[in-house]
Amino acid sequence: MIENLPEVRGRLTQDKPLSELTWLRVGGPADVLFQPADLADLQDFLKALDPAIPVFPMGVGSNLIVRDGGLRAVVIRLGRGFNGIEIDGDRVTAGVAALDAHVAKRAAEAGLDLTFLRTIPGSIGGAVKMNAGCYGTYTADVFVSARAVTRQGELVELSPEGLKFEYRQSDLPDGWVLVEATFEAPQGDPQELADRMEAQLKKRDETQPTKDRSAGSTFRNPAGFSSTGRADDVHDLKAWKVIDDAGMRGARKGGAQMSEKHSNFLINTGDATATDLESLGEEVRKKVYENSGITLKWEIMRVGEPAPE
Repeated sequence: MIENLPEVRGRLTQDKPLSELTWLRVGGPADVLFQPADLADLQDFLKALDPAIPVFPMGVGSNLIVRDGGLRAVVIRLGRGFNGIEIDGDRVTAGVAALDAHVAKRAAEAGLDLTFLRTIPGSIGGAVKMNAGCYGTYTADVFVSARAVTRQGELVELSPEGLKFEYRQSDLPDGWVLVEATFEAPQGDPQELADRMEAQLKKRDETQPTKDRSAGSTFRNPAGFSSTGRADDVHDLKAWKVIDDAGMRGARKGGAQMSEKHSNFLINTGDATATDLESLGEEVRKKVYENSGITLKWEIMRVGEPAPE
């Protein structure tokens, strides 16, 4: 494929193993990995790219299982040049490659409260796409606007109404690449915000398997959510509780395990394949449904093809 792609100033890598780029360290290769040099390089590439060739924007791989057969697509990964953080009054604008934790800390230093982002793994692009949230606050609650590049290479602005935020999801068109997002944050005392984030980190480390290879929460909480995507209609039923009730805490399949420390965390114990991980997740969903009648929905995104027979 790579010979037929538009020329770029960034980097094109053929058959890039995506296991090197995901937190779970599993997955087959992408046909091509594209790392743009800058915004213009990204726009020119998408404008010239054959519309029949699929593209898959990828962040830091913190919430992703790539199947063992890999991805038949051009995977676009934004890095340096797309990770800036700017603060103007009560607004924070961040490139999509900026880590959630870094944005939270920079905002706190300026007396702005985006502390809910501090313990969310991943980058700002994923936070917007998945309407990431924690401690009762969701990205939709502070979101002002975002910019994205379409498959035709056009730079467009996205509003909250355009993204149609819902619980753990947004309505971003396939193949569009987010490049920047702006948030409006409540004001707070910098030291109090820093202390709050330290307490959040301590609580997270006490209750979650942060030293294991995981992708964060595996399944969405089986909860309702307001039509606006805001955190005002979330119920208390937790995925870990229905998993426990189904007897699946600590369950194993190959090198995959539901964590003993937090049963809604799917971990790679060392030699798991993507098939191990996804199969165990599906077994958990089956057991939970048989026990409670609840159908868990995956929070981890699963993409690509299974390994050849």
